[in-house]
Amino acid sequence: MSTGNDSTVTEFILAGLAVRPELQLPLFLLFLGIYVVTVVGNLGMITLIGLSSNLHIPMYYFLCGLSFIDLCQSTIITPKMLVNFVADKNMISYPECMTQLYFFLIFGISECYMLAAMAYDRYVAVCNPLLYNITMSYQVCSCLVFGVYSVGVIESTVLTGCMLRLHFCKVDRINHYYCDLYPLLELSCSSTYINEVMVLCFGTVNVLVPSLTILGSYIFIIASILRIRSTEGRSKAFSTCSSHISAVSVFFGSAAFMYMQPSSVSSMDQGKVSSVFYTIVVPMLNPLIYSVRNKDVKVALNKILKKR
Repeated sequence: MSTGNDSTVTEFILAGLAVRPELQLPLFLLFLGIYVVTVVGNLGMITLIGLSSNLHIPMYYFLCGLSFIDLCQSTIITPKMLVNFVADKNMISYPECMTQLYFFLIFGISECYMLAAMAYDRYVAVCNPLLYNITMSYQVCSCLVFGVYSVGVIESTVLTGCMLRLHFCKVDRINHYYCDLYPLLELSCSSTYINEVMVLCFGTVNVLVPSLTILGSYIFIIASILRIRSTEGRSKAFSTCSSHISAVSVFFGSAAFMYMQPSSVSSMDQGKVSSVFYTIVVPMLNPLIYSVRNKDVKVALNKILKKR
């Protein structure tokens, strides 16, 4: 009954979202619908950007990357959760749990920095439009995207590696609907001090660095918009940023609530609610708030539909 890290636990029980049996089917149908919308929306966005030559610019290059992250993030979490709604026992093996944790961290961390890269792109577009094509060249965009994924992979490898050194004995019930850091730390029968320090440090950096980058970008953007004399010009400039602000507020607000406090202070029941936002709801909303209100995307979609 031992695993690679000498743990006596070979599988975990996921508590899930609802304890009452009568809520299982309604929640299954709700999250199934959300997942279908998420997959269709993000795959549709990636396909549309790939097929439309007028969308082959840095703004949509980053948006394509964000859609890929959201699609992967949702696929890592939601299918397993849907199975657990209809299964007799919500079981997940130790290797599956660690694998889910690893990839969840990769894409969760990557999304933080992808949103920051998108804010920097909007800053250049609004504040330095004449130098936009030079500043945001293909090479620069590629380096930014590579850096985004590199940070995600490095940090997730460190955090998951620290988790693998822990021992889990007797208690095997995870008070969550997926394998997350704090719920797993609560189950450990060995010291979690190093893990908690690492989570708190990485969590603080991953929230503060992208947030400050986004905040700084929008301070310059707002200052630039206020210098525009025409009302129409101000409205057009602000409309390119409003969707990004909405997505950033929901994602960073819920993530900060979950990870920027010690596990002794945070409540897992409250954490599950905030987790639903950034693991399930945000990946569904991003394609909508970035596309439905975007004229370029609407024009590109109309062209493709007319061709078909």
